Amino acid sequence: MSVRWGFLGAGFIATRALAPAVHAAEGAVLQAVAARDVDRARALEPAGSAYDDYRAVLEDPDVDVVYVALPNDDHLPWTLAALEAGKHVLCEKPLGLDAGQVAQVGDAASRAGRLAVEATWYRWHPRSIRSRELVREGVVGDPTSLSTAFCFGDVPAGNYRLDPSRGGGAWYDVGCYGVSAAHLLLGDDLAATRATRREGPTGVDLETRALLLTPGGALAEVVASIDAPEHQDLTVHGSTGSLTWSAPQLSSWREPAELTVTRPRGDPLVETFAAVDAYQLMVEQVSRCARGDGEPVVTLAESLRVAATM
Repeated sequence: MSVRWGFLGAGFIATRALAPAVHAAEGAVLQAVAARDVDRARALEPAGSAYDDYRAVLEDPDVDVVYVALPNDDHLPWTLAALEAGKHVLCEKPLGLDAGQVAQVGDAASRAGRLAVEATWYRWHPRSIRSRELVREGVVGDPTSLSTAFCFGDVPAGNYRLDPSRGGGAWYDVGCYGVSAAHLLLGDDLAATRATRREGPTGVDLETRALLLTPGGALAEVVASIDAPEHQDLTVHGSTGSLTWSAPQLSSWREPAELTVTRPRGDPLVETFAAVDAYQLMVEQVSRCARGDGEPVVTLAESLRVAATM
């Protein structure tokens, strides 16, 4: 039996990525969608109902998993409401605006006996999983540093990313990718040692640069910008080599991807990954977890560590 999904919101990511992913996913069906404009909800072609009230999805008995696709400040209240309604939840990143909010989600999920998963979708990409394996196997020796950047620009006026009251800013929007990648490849224990931000006229950070440190002395530099030419980067250096992702490093979607391991002696090791939809892989795996098969790739413990670092 397919796991039945209900969407809160029908914005860009829900329309461009998640709805096609659910429609294509094995073992999942898009049952219901709610949006302020009900025509936008209908456009996602739910098998069941289209609503103009988010709460209607929570009250729909034919919905098993709720996907929260709303602006950042709405993530916590609607995730808590969905859990209280007895639904599993996949919430867009960031799951919370600080570690306290993520802890609230964890407590609510435990009380409800339901899943709460942060949609850090690149983590389901086979390249991400393989890279962690290689680093842990010592392919670059002892990790010494990591550098990562996620930058883009041309955010339109009025967009929630430019509104501090809505959890806007570069750090919340794309900094979470870099911090997540640092935890993925350097380990669970990271402490922020320094951060600088360039603030825009609306009060959000247009760019943030952070330095993170592991107990073993490995250093991570994370750059996030919503006011720069589009650019992504990810490289981890170690005592005997380095591992680099090909572009796009943190948003590879339906296109081939590569990782390259470079060492002082010998030819580079290049691994190529076939084009996949990591959103679809995420939907399929979360659906299996909702049926009681395993735990999600991104656990609440990982989300809490990332939120605490941020």
